[in-house]
Amino acid sequence: MDAIVAALALQQDHCFSKSPVREFVLRAGHGVEGDAHAGVKVKHRSRVAKDASAPNLRQVHLIAQELLDELRAAGFAVAPGSLGENVTTRGLALIDLPQGSRLRLGDAAVIEITGLRNPCKQLDQFQKGLMAATLDRDAEGSLVRKAGVMGVVLAGGIVRAGDAICLELPPEPHRPLEPV
Repeated sequence: MDAIVAALALQQDHCFSKSPVREFVLRAGHGVEGDAHAGVKVKHRSRVAKDASAPNLRQVHLIAQELLDELRAAGFAVAPGSLGENVTTRGLALIDLPQGSRLRLGDAAVIEITGLRNPCKQLDQFQKGLMAATLDRDAEGSLVRKAGVMGVVLAGGIVRAGDAICLELPPEPHRPLEPV
C-alpha cells in the first residue's frame, strides 16, 4: 500500500484535540499555519516552562491511522485529530522510521522526523486507560511508544487529505527515534 495523508487537523488554541480540516499550509521552520504548536521556539506548555528559548522540534505531530484503528478496536473513541496530531498517515510505520527521515507530503511540503511523541497523562485525562494503550514492550522488554512522531518543516506547501507521502531515509547508520 502506498503511504497517504489520511486526515489533517489543527487548533489555534492550546487544547488536547485538534479540529479536522481538508487542507492546511506547512511553513518552513515554523509548522502548521494557524496551529498553536507552530513556531521556531517550543510551544508545548511543559517544554516552555522548562526552557522557552529551546528550538521547536515538535512543529508537526503525526500519527498512523493504523494506531487509531487499533485503539478503536480496543474500545477507545478516537478519530483523526483527537489525540492532538496534525497529520494522520496511512500505510507508513511512523514509529519505526529512523531519526532524520523525511516525508514529502503533496507537491512541495517536506517534514523531517525529529523523534517520538512521549505519551503523557493528558491521554488518560482524554480517556481513561489511553496512555497504557499507547505503550507496549518489544521482544527484549524495551518500552515502545506508539503515540506518533514529531517533526519540523523543511519545505513549506499546501497539504491535503489524500495526498501521497514519499519517504526519504537518512544516510546510514540509522539512529532509532527517541522521545522529543
